[in-house]
Amino acid sequence: MKPANSRHPMPFPVRLLAVALVLVGAWGLPARAEFKAGAAAVDITPPKLPVLVNGGMVSRSVDKIKTPIHARALALDDGKTQVAIVVVDSCMMSRPVLDQAKAMAEKRTGIPASQMLISAVHAHSAPSSMGCLGTDADPAYVPFLQDKLVEAVAAAQAALEPARAGFAKAKAAEFTALRRWIRRPDRLAEDPFGNKTVRANMHAGRIWDDVTGESGPEDPDLALISIQARDGRPLAVLGNFSMHYFGDQDISPDYYGLFCDGLKQRLAPQAAPGKAPFVGIMSHGCSGDIWRRDYTKPESEWNAKLSIEEYANGLVEIAIAALRGIPYREDVDLAMAERRMTLDYRVPDKQRLEWAQRVVAEMGDRLPKTTAEVYAREQVILHERQKTQIVVQALRIGDIGIATTPCETYAISGLKIKAASPLPHNMVIELANGGDGYIPPPEQHLFGGYNTWPARSAGLEVMAEPKIVEAAIGMLEKISGKPRRAWRLSDGPAARAILDAGPAAYWRLNEFAGPHAADAGGQGHDAVYEPEITYYLEGPSSASFCGEDEVNRAPHFVGGRLRARLGGLADRYSVSLWLWNGMPNDGREMSGWFFSRGRDHGLAPHGDHLGIGGTGGHAGRLVFLHGNDPGTAVAGKTEIPRWQWRHVVLVRDAETVRVYLNGEVEIETKAAAGFPADLEQCFFGGRSDNDSNWEGRLDEIAVFNRALTADQVARLAVQ
Repeated sequence: MKPANSRHPMPFPVRLLAVALVLVGAWGLPARAEFKAGAAAVDITPPKLPVLVNGGMVSRSVDKIKTPIHARALALDDGKTQVAIVVVDSCMMSRPVLDQAKAMAEKRTGIPASQMLISAVHAHSAPSSMGCLGTDADPAYVPFLQDKLVEAVAAAQAALEPARAGFAKAKAAEFTALRRWIRRPDRLAEDPFGNKTVRANMHAGRIWDDVTGESGPEDPDLALISIQARDGRPLAVLGNFSMHYFGDQDISPDYYGLFCDGLKQRLAPQAAPGKAPFVGIMSHGCSGDIWRRDYTKPESEWNAKLSIEEYANGLVEIAIAALRGIPYREDVDLAMAERRMTLDYRVPDKQRLEWAQRVVAEMGDRLPKTTAEVYAREQVILHERQKTQIVVQALRIGDIGIATTPCETYAISGLKIKAASPLPHNMVIELANGGDGYIPPPEQHLFGGYNTWPARSAGLEVMAEPKIVEAAIGMLEKISGKPRRAWRLSDGPAARAILDAGPAAYWRLNEFAGPHAADAGGQGHDAVYEPEITYYLEGPSSASFCGEDEVNRAPHFVGGRLRARLGGLADRYSVSLWLWNGMPNDGREMSGWFFSRGRDHGLAPHGDHLGIGGTGGHAGRLVFLHGNDPGTAVAGKTEIPRWQWRHVVLVRDAETVRVYLNGEVEIETKAAAGFPADLEQCFFGGRSDNDSNWEGRLDEIAVFNRALTADQVARLAVQ
């Protein structure tokens, strides 16, 4: 046996391999191709004025430039795959316009069109490159923009150099909020077709007396992909944030461009000799129901005095803090997938089409001047088109995932995608590869409002949102080679206290969508959401019910109920829940019933019901009713404030009934027992006969098939 350090000559094939390896090193060809990146910003300011600007209900043109606008591009290359990301200072860009620009860019750069992601920032102060509502695309600007998009991709590719990538995320909740609010059932507004269908609409929250609460969650995350040269020199930062737009009048990139300029000034104001300058990029997160004004605060606290510059600088400060000290990786590989889907438009029925055709005929060749004329023309356009093709993409940069939607997607849709993504770091870019308008989740269509009125700005089929979300998650699975995450909130101490108490059923109500509410108690007693409910708003006491940095979630009831069938309750049972009343205490005769045990659509002599009183008596106080005689109702003594979480427990011990508010007895009374054996239906968010159903949120509902003691109730009343 020869020693390990033997000088015995190697066999010829082994020597040949060794020579090849030496030559590879000498020629600078690494065994693994290195990650490269390049960035560029190309001026797309219109050379001819005036120019059409869309984003409003009727057409307008602008003849003044406040701030130049740009297409900001990022090219990435791992030696096998090249991709390009372009974020454009535009309100919306149509898929046909972008498909043509991508084909031109592919011919010039060799990057496949399917590996180009081009999105709009949704500035309402940018030239119109897509017809929408009362504004047509500017015919002179569109071909100019397409040429500039090609130039941006080519310039970013030409700047490729060895690079590394990192990811950061920060909370910026004070810079974003819900702008779509649920209206009271007695305060419906009229749609453009003359019908009172508007149960939710934009900015209704400015008048508190008209509304019951927000229609969905916000997404406060400012996500950042930082790209540096190998020596640490900043090359680009791709940001992503959910805020619709700030607002400007003359041609400008809105806050998106100011954010990009601010990043450049802070990170790399001067380009290194012989190198391309740093490029800041802000992409549009899921913002269809989002704006900057927080209507949950009184008007005196609104940020109306905040200038657009101050707003952008505030986001820059958050970004700079988040970027400090983040880890970077050089071993970055790329993967990208694209899916094209054909979806139906919500076309008008015969009656609406005939109305629309009459209105359009009366307009002649002019553009619409009123909301009714705008939507009449849109009905004719949708009828003519019937269907459309959309593009959904997913891109992986190492362990960072980017998903896209071609729409003005609600915040909850982005949260769904990020929660399910197999990758640890994620962002969702909307208005990418097309501009197909608002895409409400299916339940939001029931509430009407501008986001749902059929038009090119909101015309896709009702089930478009789940189809697009599922496509995005599926492609993230494909490019990562991993299955989606099974999303659930963790159980904090308050949730564990309920589970330890042994409920017959426990619904945490953290679902992104209905119709099923999962029984967290493991007994298999899933409940069913009725349609008029919206999901995933903030629930009570996140620190107690969830793990660190998680937000407890709750549904908002908009006339629908949660239905469950529970046998074995008999004459002794308890119900524990958290409530948040959206109705003013003087809003209607009965503010709302939130628990009911009875028969569906009826109010029999037997049955228990719990609610909050209104102008008919006991305003703002808990009300217990057994049977169908309102004269026998018993009320508590404490007024429950609007829009605040409170814990309520109903305990029935044969004929003795106690109702607890935040752990203290609020009602104690006697009521007939002897429930029929088949009385198994329980309703939450409404009464069995659908009278004065709940308008607000409920959460953490637990039902016990026994009467809880006062000590047991106290343990559940976690603050």
